[in-house]
Amino acid sequence: MPQLPFVEGESAVEDPASIRYLAAWTLPDGVFDRYPNIEMIVSVGAGVDQLDLARLPENVLVARCVTESIGQMMRDYTVLGVLAMHRDLPRYIAQQRRGLWESGPVALARRRQVGVMGLGQLGRATLEALRPFGFRLAGWSRSAHEIAGVDTFSGKDGLLPFLANTDILVCLLPLTENTRDILDAELFAALPKGACLVHAGRGRQLDHEALLKALDSGHMRGAFLDVTEPEPLPADHHFWTHPAVVLTPHVATITDFEEGALSAIASLRAHLTGGPIQGLVDRERGY
Repeated sequence: MPQLPFVEGESAVEDPASIRYLAAWTLPDGVFDRYPNIEMIVSVGAGVDQLDLARLPENVLVARCVTESIGQMMRDYTVLGVLAMHRDLPRYIAQQRRGLWESGPVALARRRQVGVMGLGQLGRATLEALRPFGFRLAGWSRSAHEIAGVDTFSGKDGLLPFLANTDILVCLLPLTENTRDILDAELFAALPKGACLVHAGRGRQLDHEALLKALDSGHMRGAFLDVTEPEPLPADHHFWTHPAVVLTPHVATITDFEEGALSAIASLRAHLTGGPIQGLVDRERGY
């Protein structure tokens, strides 16, 4: 885009009033006072919950990073998590550390249901990738969806029936006021005994103490976690050492630099020409 000057870093800005777009992950305080003519924020990641959308000027648009690899990476991670929970990986890691050679029971995939919360691009990619393994598949989202070969549920009334038969729960929900702390004691209690959690949504969706109680009581068998609040966790947090928890440092998806740049260019071109902007955020919904 040679017609659009690109300035890297605030120290290189000669005329703040000329800046129309910002590409960033978070925003410093007072940014709209310094750059009064901002028209759009281009997030360098797939999420936007790191931004306080309510505090942005009403005329400023926000566009997420939309890349093909995000779905592929999340597909890979969630399949990894589901299979790890299915085959009791936390148990065997804990036994390895203790020098214990002891086998446990093995359940057939067709006798377990994997339930995915969030049926957007990432949720659908996960369900499609899990088909060959033979799991029963289910999905839940706020609005109704139909997916071939998947039992789908929606809304508040559909949540408990969805959870009742879900042996491995995968959370890929966006963070909104309705999904904050959704993974709580009530939700865990609605899962079958021995259920597991694979969480790659957002850290603020998970009640840590509720999960620890569900694991320690034996109601839940394990958890595979990529996101927490805060990140990183304090050094004395029980997730670091709990024998039923696998913890990864928010690596389920990482923006590919080249794809991210092309996504930003597509958003800028669309805005300049008045076309539809990919990944345009609905400010009321928060994603």
